[in-house]
Amino acid sequence: MMIKKIPFLIAEISANHCGNFNLAKKLIKCAKQNNVNAVKLQTYTADTMTIKSNKKYFKIKNGLWKGYNLWDLYNEAHTPLKWHKGLFDYGKKIGITVFSTPFDETAVDFLEKLKCPLYKVASFEMTDIPLVKKIASTKKPMIISTGMANIKEIELTFKIAKKCGAKDITLLYCVSNYPSKISDFNLNNIKILKEKFKCRVGLSDHSKDEKVAVAAIAAGAEVVEKHIALDNQKKGLDIKFSLKGKKIQQLRKAIDETHNLLGNKEFYRNQSEEKNKLFRRSIFVMKNIKKGEKFSRNNIKRVRPGHGLSPIYYEKLLNKKSPINLFAEEPLKKNILKKLKII
Repeated sequence: MMIKKIPFLIAEISANHCGNFNLAKKLIKCAKQNNVNAVKLQTYTADTMTIKSNKKYFKIKNGLWKGYNLWDLYNEAHTPLKWHKGLFDYGKKIGITVFSTPFDETAVDFLEKLKCPLYKVASFEMTDIPLVKKIASTKKPMIISTGMANIKEIELTFKIAKKCGAKDITLLYCVSNYPSKISDFNLNNIKILKEKFKCRVGLSDHSKDEKVAVAAIAAGAEVVEKHIALDNQKKGLDIKFSLKGKKIQQLRKAIDETHNLLGNKEFYRNQSEEKNKLFRRSIFVMKNIKKGEKFSRNNIKRVRPGHGLSPIYYEKLLNKKSPINLFAEEPLKKNILKKLKII
């Protein structure tokens, strides 16, 4: 599966299924109803993510999930492996792509059996080179999130992914802060990544609303990933940085409109403006002018509307002798320029 529709909008379910398979299906349906291009799952278990330990290293000391032990957090947040086939099949049934982020090599093997069409590397796993190699070896399209990474780390991961078989790579600019503040972002990084890696670039967005995502499209992003929830949903580990129902549709509309506003890379005037050219200034005769009489500021003037010659010829006409009789309140026409050999 190639990313063709631009902007490509990805709905991340993550932990917002709250351990309920039917809620997970409703989230996929919500994405479809709001014209999202693809839905992303996360494939891991608590044991493939971390170890069960009460030592201080495994305690979250601040942020949205403060107080959680890592194993307990991932155990609560994970999407059960036994759900995956059902969710992939449901996506096919209603006509939306479902794919996933594998968090270790066993998850890649598992997802390959489900014919996962593309893969994402999470920001926190971007420097996990064995995992990057494993995903790249599938030769499927690959999305790499770059939160917390410096350019050298991105360069290394990108180079290894290419070397190991990845041909279609998308880099996502990301701020790994949950939720992210608007002041955290530097959307110029989108342009920097595009110029350096010559690939598709997008945004993985963990801010509270759609503002950053829309601005990212204006900055050149072609892909947007956003966590989603249902309109009436109150609970979910990621609910504080998720867009709900109608807001997803608003985002879809806003990024499409912003992308269309960018137009193409050549300067052109839209045809819709053509009719208004008649309201430009042009050169009109102010007094009757006899053949052989010189044009002056007293007998020709630049005024609206635009039925006459463009004002660019005004100074070229001054002090030239009129080749014909001209009448007041009439526009000067192109034949005057030809007779005077100005064009």
